[in-house]
Amino acid sequence: MKYSESLKKNWDFQLVYKNGTSYANRYLVMYVLKNQLNRNRIGISVSKKVGNSVVRHHLTRLIRESYRLNEEKFACGYDMIVIVRVSGKEQGFRSLESALLHLGKLHKILRSEENENNIDQND
Repeated sequence: MKYSESLKKNWDFQLVYKNGTSYANRYLVMYVLKNQLNRNRIGISVSKKVGNSVVRHHLTRLIRESYRLNEEKFACGYDMIVIVRVSGKEQGFRSLESALLHLGKLHKILRSEENENNIDQND
């Protein structure tokens, strides 16, 4: 993750839960809070209700990889927590990736395609 790091501390999670905004779709819930850094910090949470440790770690890796591949699409300066719902357990990489991007659009933290094209043309 080039522009991001992980949220690890409990108080960081609690701060985002308490002060952040949340949106949800069928498979994921995302909490977002603006931070004072010029990079994103992402935390991924998968409950024991979803499955055993193998299933939970598999889902965590899928979410982390889908974020890593689409990292340049997200605006910088946010703390994000992604929570996998029980219905996300049976989903593959593509559906979880599209769910993550959908939540990014709802939070308005995805950079627009026009801005990306302008940046590419200027380089």
